[in-house]
Amino acid sequence: MSAVTDAVRTEASPNPVGQSVRDSLVVARRNVIRMARIPEMLIFGLIQPIMFVVLFSYVFGGSINVPGAGLSASGYREFLMAGIFAQTVTFATAGAGAGIADDMHKGLIDRFRSLPMARGAVLTGRTLADLVQTALTLVVLGVVALIVGWRTHENLGKVLAGFALLLLLGYAFSWIGALIGLSVRTPEAATSGGLIWLFPLTFISNAFVPPENMPAFLQTVANWNPFSTTVQACRELFGNLPAGYPVPDAWPMQHPVWASLLWSLLIIVVFRTLAVRKYRSATA
Repeated sequence: MSAVTDAVRTEASPNPVGQSVRDSLVVARRNVIRMARIPEMLIFGLIQPIMFVVLFSYVFGGSINVPGAGLSASGYREFLMAGIFAQTVTFATAGAGAGIADDMHKGLIDRFRSLPMARGAVLTGRTLADLVQTALTLVVLGVVALIVGWRTHENLGKVLAGFALLLLLGYAFSWIGALIGLSVRTPEAATSGGLIWLFPLTFISNAFVPPENMPAFLQTVANWNPFSTTVQACRELFGNLPAGYPVPDAWPMQHPVWASLLWSLLIIVVFRTLAVRKYRSATA
């Protein structure tokens, strides 16, 4: 009798971790299917990074002095691409926030709440779906970069590791977008709130110009910027750091791969916790 009771209890109380994973994948699948049915979402998401690649490559290439590469247009192009890739994955934050805000506005979140599913699964599924879209965007952007002359100079394993760091950064920032989406009332506000802080984050960095000519305090910000660490790590893994490029003494710049991993994991832990807590309070 006791064994039967224990079995019933086990069946009535499934493994919460397993249930959360299953529910998250169901929500992710729902969002991926929705993206596939609205291809203009992906198309418009590609236009901006492609424009950045073309404009920066041909407008600024040959005009910006990169230590170790001088005013070489091809040298700047290789220096630039890691920054463009990182900017692309972080700008997906606005889309993540707007999507969650739209679901909240339409009452979809309330319908999910009525189902016997893990509370955090709604947000996890959404961020996983955004990760799929980010990966597709990176593939297309990489092809465009190769067309305009970007090349890697390391083995395939290191190149794939660089793209993995980019995806991890994009996933981390999607949790920031999730928190923003839960904190505002409209998708339009989520889009604005998801972009307004990204511009100083991406431009006060080593993405587009060497930070050595910035004021001292901005150099410090740039060197410890999580965005900068991922850019620096990708340049090393892609073999795109010019010979003789002066690497700052700051720890994240000396160990960019580890710094990028630590920053991304820290952002995921902090902002996932805050976003899930906000979700629970918003749907309580």
